Amino acid sequence: MRRRPSPRRARRKPEPTIALINIVFLMLVFFLVAGTLTQPLEPELELIDTATLDGAEPPDALVITATGALRFRGAHLTDGQAYIDTLADDAPARILPDRAAPATILVSVAQDLRARGAMDVLIITKRRPQEADR
Repeated sequence: MRRRPSPRRARRKPEPTIALINIVFLMLVFFLVAGTLTQPLEPELELIDTATLDGAEPPDALVITATGALRFRGAHLTDGQAYIDTLADDAPARILPDRAAPATILVSVAQDLRARGAMDVLIITKRRPQEADR
């Protein structure tokens, strides 16, 4: 008794690469849009360099200029009370100092924010480049 040869199955077609290219392109567009949604820093502001940073973008931070003036969302402030009023109950207060800002003013602003009810005060700085990044 002879067996009949089974009909050969058609080979699978390779996966289309167009779908993969579309996914990569959509991811690229997503990251470009997500990166531009944050508000840019003020142009004359130079950040302090440090070795570590928690990585959080400062959505709303109290800015201390090189002259020691306080600004929040572009408006000049005389003290930190207007800034404290915008914070949620458990949100940390963020200070964005200019590199040339006097340290005594930075410390006094941080102490003032704590005295006015801020639970945590974070100072936003720029990360120092690592040896491998250079």
